[in-house]
Amino acid sequence: MRLSVLAVGVPILGVGAAAWGQASVERFERKLEHIQRETRLLVNAAIPAEQRAFFDYGAYVGVGFFSIDDVQQNTHLLSQYDLVGYARLNIDNVHEFFVRGRASYRHILYGGDFEGEGDESLALLEQGYYRFDLARYLGAYKKQATENNVIFQGGREFVYWANGLVLAQYMDGATVDVKVGDMTLTMLGGVTINETIDFDTSRPDFDDDTSRGFYGGMLSGQVGKHRPYVYGLVQRDYNDNDKRIDRISSPPLVTRFDYNSYYIGVGSNGAIGDRMVYGVEAVYEGGEGLSSSVNELGEGMPQVEKDISAWALDARLDYLLGGPKRMRLSAETIVASGDVDRLTTSSTLGGNLSGKDTAFNSMGLLNTGLAFAPPVSNLVMLRVGASAYPFGNSGALRRLQVGTDLLFYAKYAVDAPIDELTEHERFLGVEPDLYLNWQVTSDITLAVRYGVFFPGAAIVENDNPRNFFYVGMTFAF
Repeated sequence: MRLSVLAVGVPILGVGAAAWGQASVERFERKLEHIQRETRLLVNAAIPAEQRAFFDYGAYVGVGFFSIDDVQQNTHLLSQYDLVGYARLNIDNVHEFFVRGRASYRHILYGGDFEGEGDESLALLEQGYYRFDLARYLGAYKKQATENNVIFQGGREFVYWANGLVLAQYMDGATVDVKVGDMTLTMLGGVTINETIDFDTSRPDFDDDTSRGFYGGMLSGQVGKHRPYVYGLVQRDYNDNDKRIDRISSPPLVTRFDYNSYYIGVGSNGAIGDRMVYGVEAVYEGGEGLSSSVNELGEGMPQVEKDISAWALDARLDYLLGGPKRMRLSAETIVASGDVDRLTTSSTLGGNLSGKDTAFNSMGLLNTGLAFAPPVSNLVMLRVGASAYPFGNSGALRRLQVGTDLLFYAKYAVDAPIDELTEHERFLGVEPDLYLNWQVTSDITLAVRYGVFFPGAAIVENDNPRNFFYVGMTFAF
């Protein structure tokens, strides 16, 4: 049996068990972030545009239960409790101040957590920003009308760049939108918050001390129902913990970390007819990163700077059938390059060995499923789905939505790794996902998620399916 990630018996397997646990952390947190974002869309109130000054404040409590099978097919049962408070002050739709904080407590019910640290609590400022709209300022205070505009937003905010392929994270920084006619230039400068989950899970404190800076701009224009765009984005590695020491050999194995990349992207969002919407984003990744500190035999080796040359593509299509049930059909494909001489696709330890690093890595956040949830690296994924409000617009269940996704996974490069142990096969597996969102009242929201991954020939531990189950209730007040 040939393995494309970590060969059995080499010293690097002394770090292997921890590596799979770290990969499970990254996957779980990515899934949780998707669920939290979807829930917030249901409970956050919009600003009434007709009001001259508006002050809104409130809070909501979330209670969730998880059952998760990790990459080693161990089952974990967890409960999580969230208290979120927010306040918003809007003046003339010109000045906006917004702040939102979250306190969370995660309790391990069975199977331990992914890193052996037990129960954990977290308190953080999720968002806190000031927003200024120049066009509304001129209209409200100068009685001047203009089609051009400048919008500034600075502080801590969630940045969703293009379609989310390269960047979708909470950041400390600022964005400026300059609109001239149908053209808009968006400029970004900021650094990820410490609690960001890094794509390099071999780095010390990758899950609670991440600092990556992003700087760039995007030019977009409105052409009928279409909005094409082009962008350039630079990522700089500011992480303080730049060394890892593994005492699995003598002398100890020392790994340094430095991954600096840039992204050049092009894409478009828009509508095709009255019922179909689409989004497409293609990106080239360049830059430099340090090579692996260990070779395929588990022997230490000097780390050197290697050029990055990778790419990725995301394309989505949604079709709305209309009617009271609001049925929606969707399809999405994700393709990302890999590197055949890596041992893991996203980490420095066990990373690129020689030549250019062709594995795509970024801080994006796309839907890659619930139970499997691989990173967007050395991946080909197809998702087809459907959702509807089965009870239409009448009765207590009118705001109950149900949906399903069916996802197919494969490696882009058959001889390249992903973030878990695989063989030299292409097919990774298939996963059906089910979800339910029900806004029971204006203050109570129920969310249910279930996914089951059936491993394919490429997965080493492919005897049993992996399950993910989540049920959560949010109470707003």
